[in-house]
Amino acid sequence: MIELIPAIDLIDGKCVRLTKGDYSTTKVYNEDPLEVALEIESYGLKRLHLVDLDGAKSKHVVNHRILQRIASRTSLVIDFGGGIKSDEDLSIAFDNGAQMVTVGSVASQNPALFLKWLEEFGGERMILGADTRDGLISVNGWQEESTQELLPYLGEYIQHGVKNVLCTDIHKDGMLQGPSVALYKEIMAAYPTLHLIASGGVSSLDDICQLDEAGIPAVVFGKALYEGRFTLKELSEFIIHKS
Repeated sequence: MIELIPAIDLIDGKCVRLTKGDYSTTKVYNEDPLEVALEIESYGLKRLHLVDLDGAKSKHVVNHRILQRIASRTSLVIDFGGGIKSDEDLSIAFDNGAQMVTVGSVASQNPALFLKWLEEFGGERMILGADTRDGLISVNGWQEESTQELLPYLGEYIQHGVKNVLCTDIHKDGMLQGPSVALYKEIMAAYPTLHLIASGGVSSLDDICQLDEAGIPAVVFGKALYEGRFTLKELSEFIIHKS
């Protein structure tokens, strides 16, 4: 069964969502991310994708206190991303309760550092963030484009031990128009053992079912939940039905 991973995106310590990664589209959904995390846990979900958007923009971890609050008050398995650019940032994330981290920009711009982290912490704790626009990798909170093509980029890191990839189609993110199922199927066809986490565009439970039927291992979603396109109760029932 597909793994369901709600996302909490953080700006100024608040739970927000953007559209296509554009900070000017910020919409606040809850002043207290811990409240959101506790509700997620209460419905039987086990995972949380916590994104430090302030960190992504400022290029160092900012919202680690929110991470610590959620990690200390829930049993959610948290993967944390945004602003992890240095050994210090990585230590801050793990020391404040992240069980996994999602790293994108460093992997693209400083491969030696990412490979060092991968060797030190292993493929179970390091998630490669592969955010893509028109088949190319985007970095630094999607503010910058690279010239790296998605599939060869993934293949190189899979050879070095990457097991988990969080792939976001930026054109779909926050649009509530459905995920890039064809893109994720293409990735899985190329790398069938990969634990691929689809991200961007989820608008309904039907979208999640479509990804599940396509054999995608996991999905991250946020805006659809916060906009009421489906509820935590419905997600809980989906999990029970599938298991």
